[in-house]
Amino acid sequence: MQPTISIPKGWEYPRFTLGQRTKQGLIIGIQYYATDTLLAYEYGTGWRYTVMADKNSEEVRSYFDDQIQTLSVAELQPQLQAELEEHQQQITALQEQLGGLTDV
Repeated sequence: MQPTISIPKGWEYPRFTLGQRTKQGLIIGIQYYATDTLLAYEYGTGWRYTVMADKNSEEVRSYFDDQIQTLSVAELQPQLQAELEEHQQQITALQEQLGGLTDV
């Protein structure tokens, strides 16, 4: 069964998804500032996205819809290829460790 997220009536749907890569980084959180709340009064109504710019850093930033830019296919392909190669190297290293095991 696939996880499901329900959006309450009266809320607009988010433009971006968890795990989506953007020019600002990887979206790791989504929060809605509903109308008639203090946060909406201070910052505006709508979705706010928590983004991690670098996977090797604990630093995260928050952005509204209009502050996030999507990646083009040309920008996304090298990122995905680099991550794929990194995982392939990890798999190779684990296979070598597994092959080196002996019964004790």
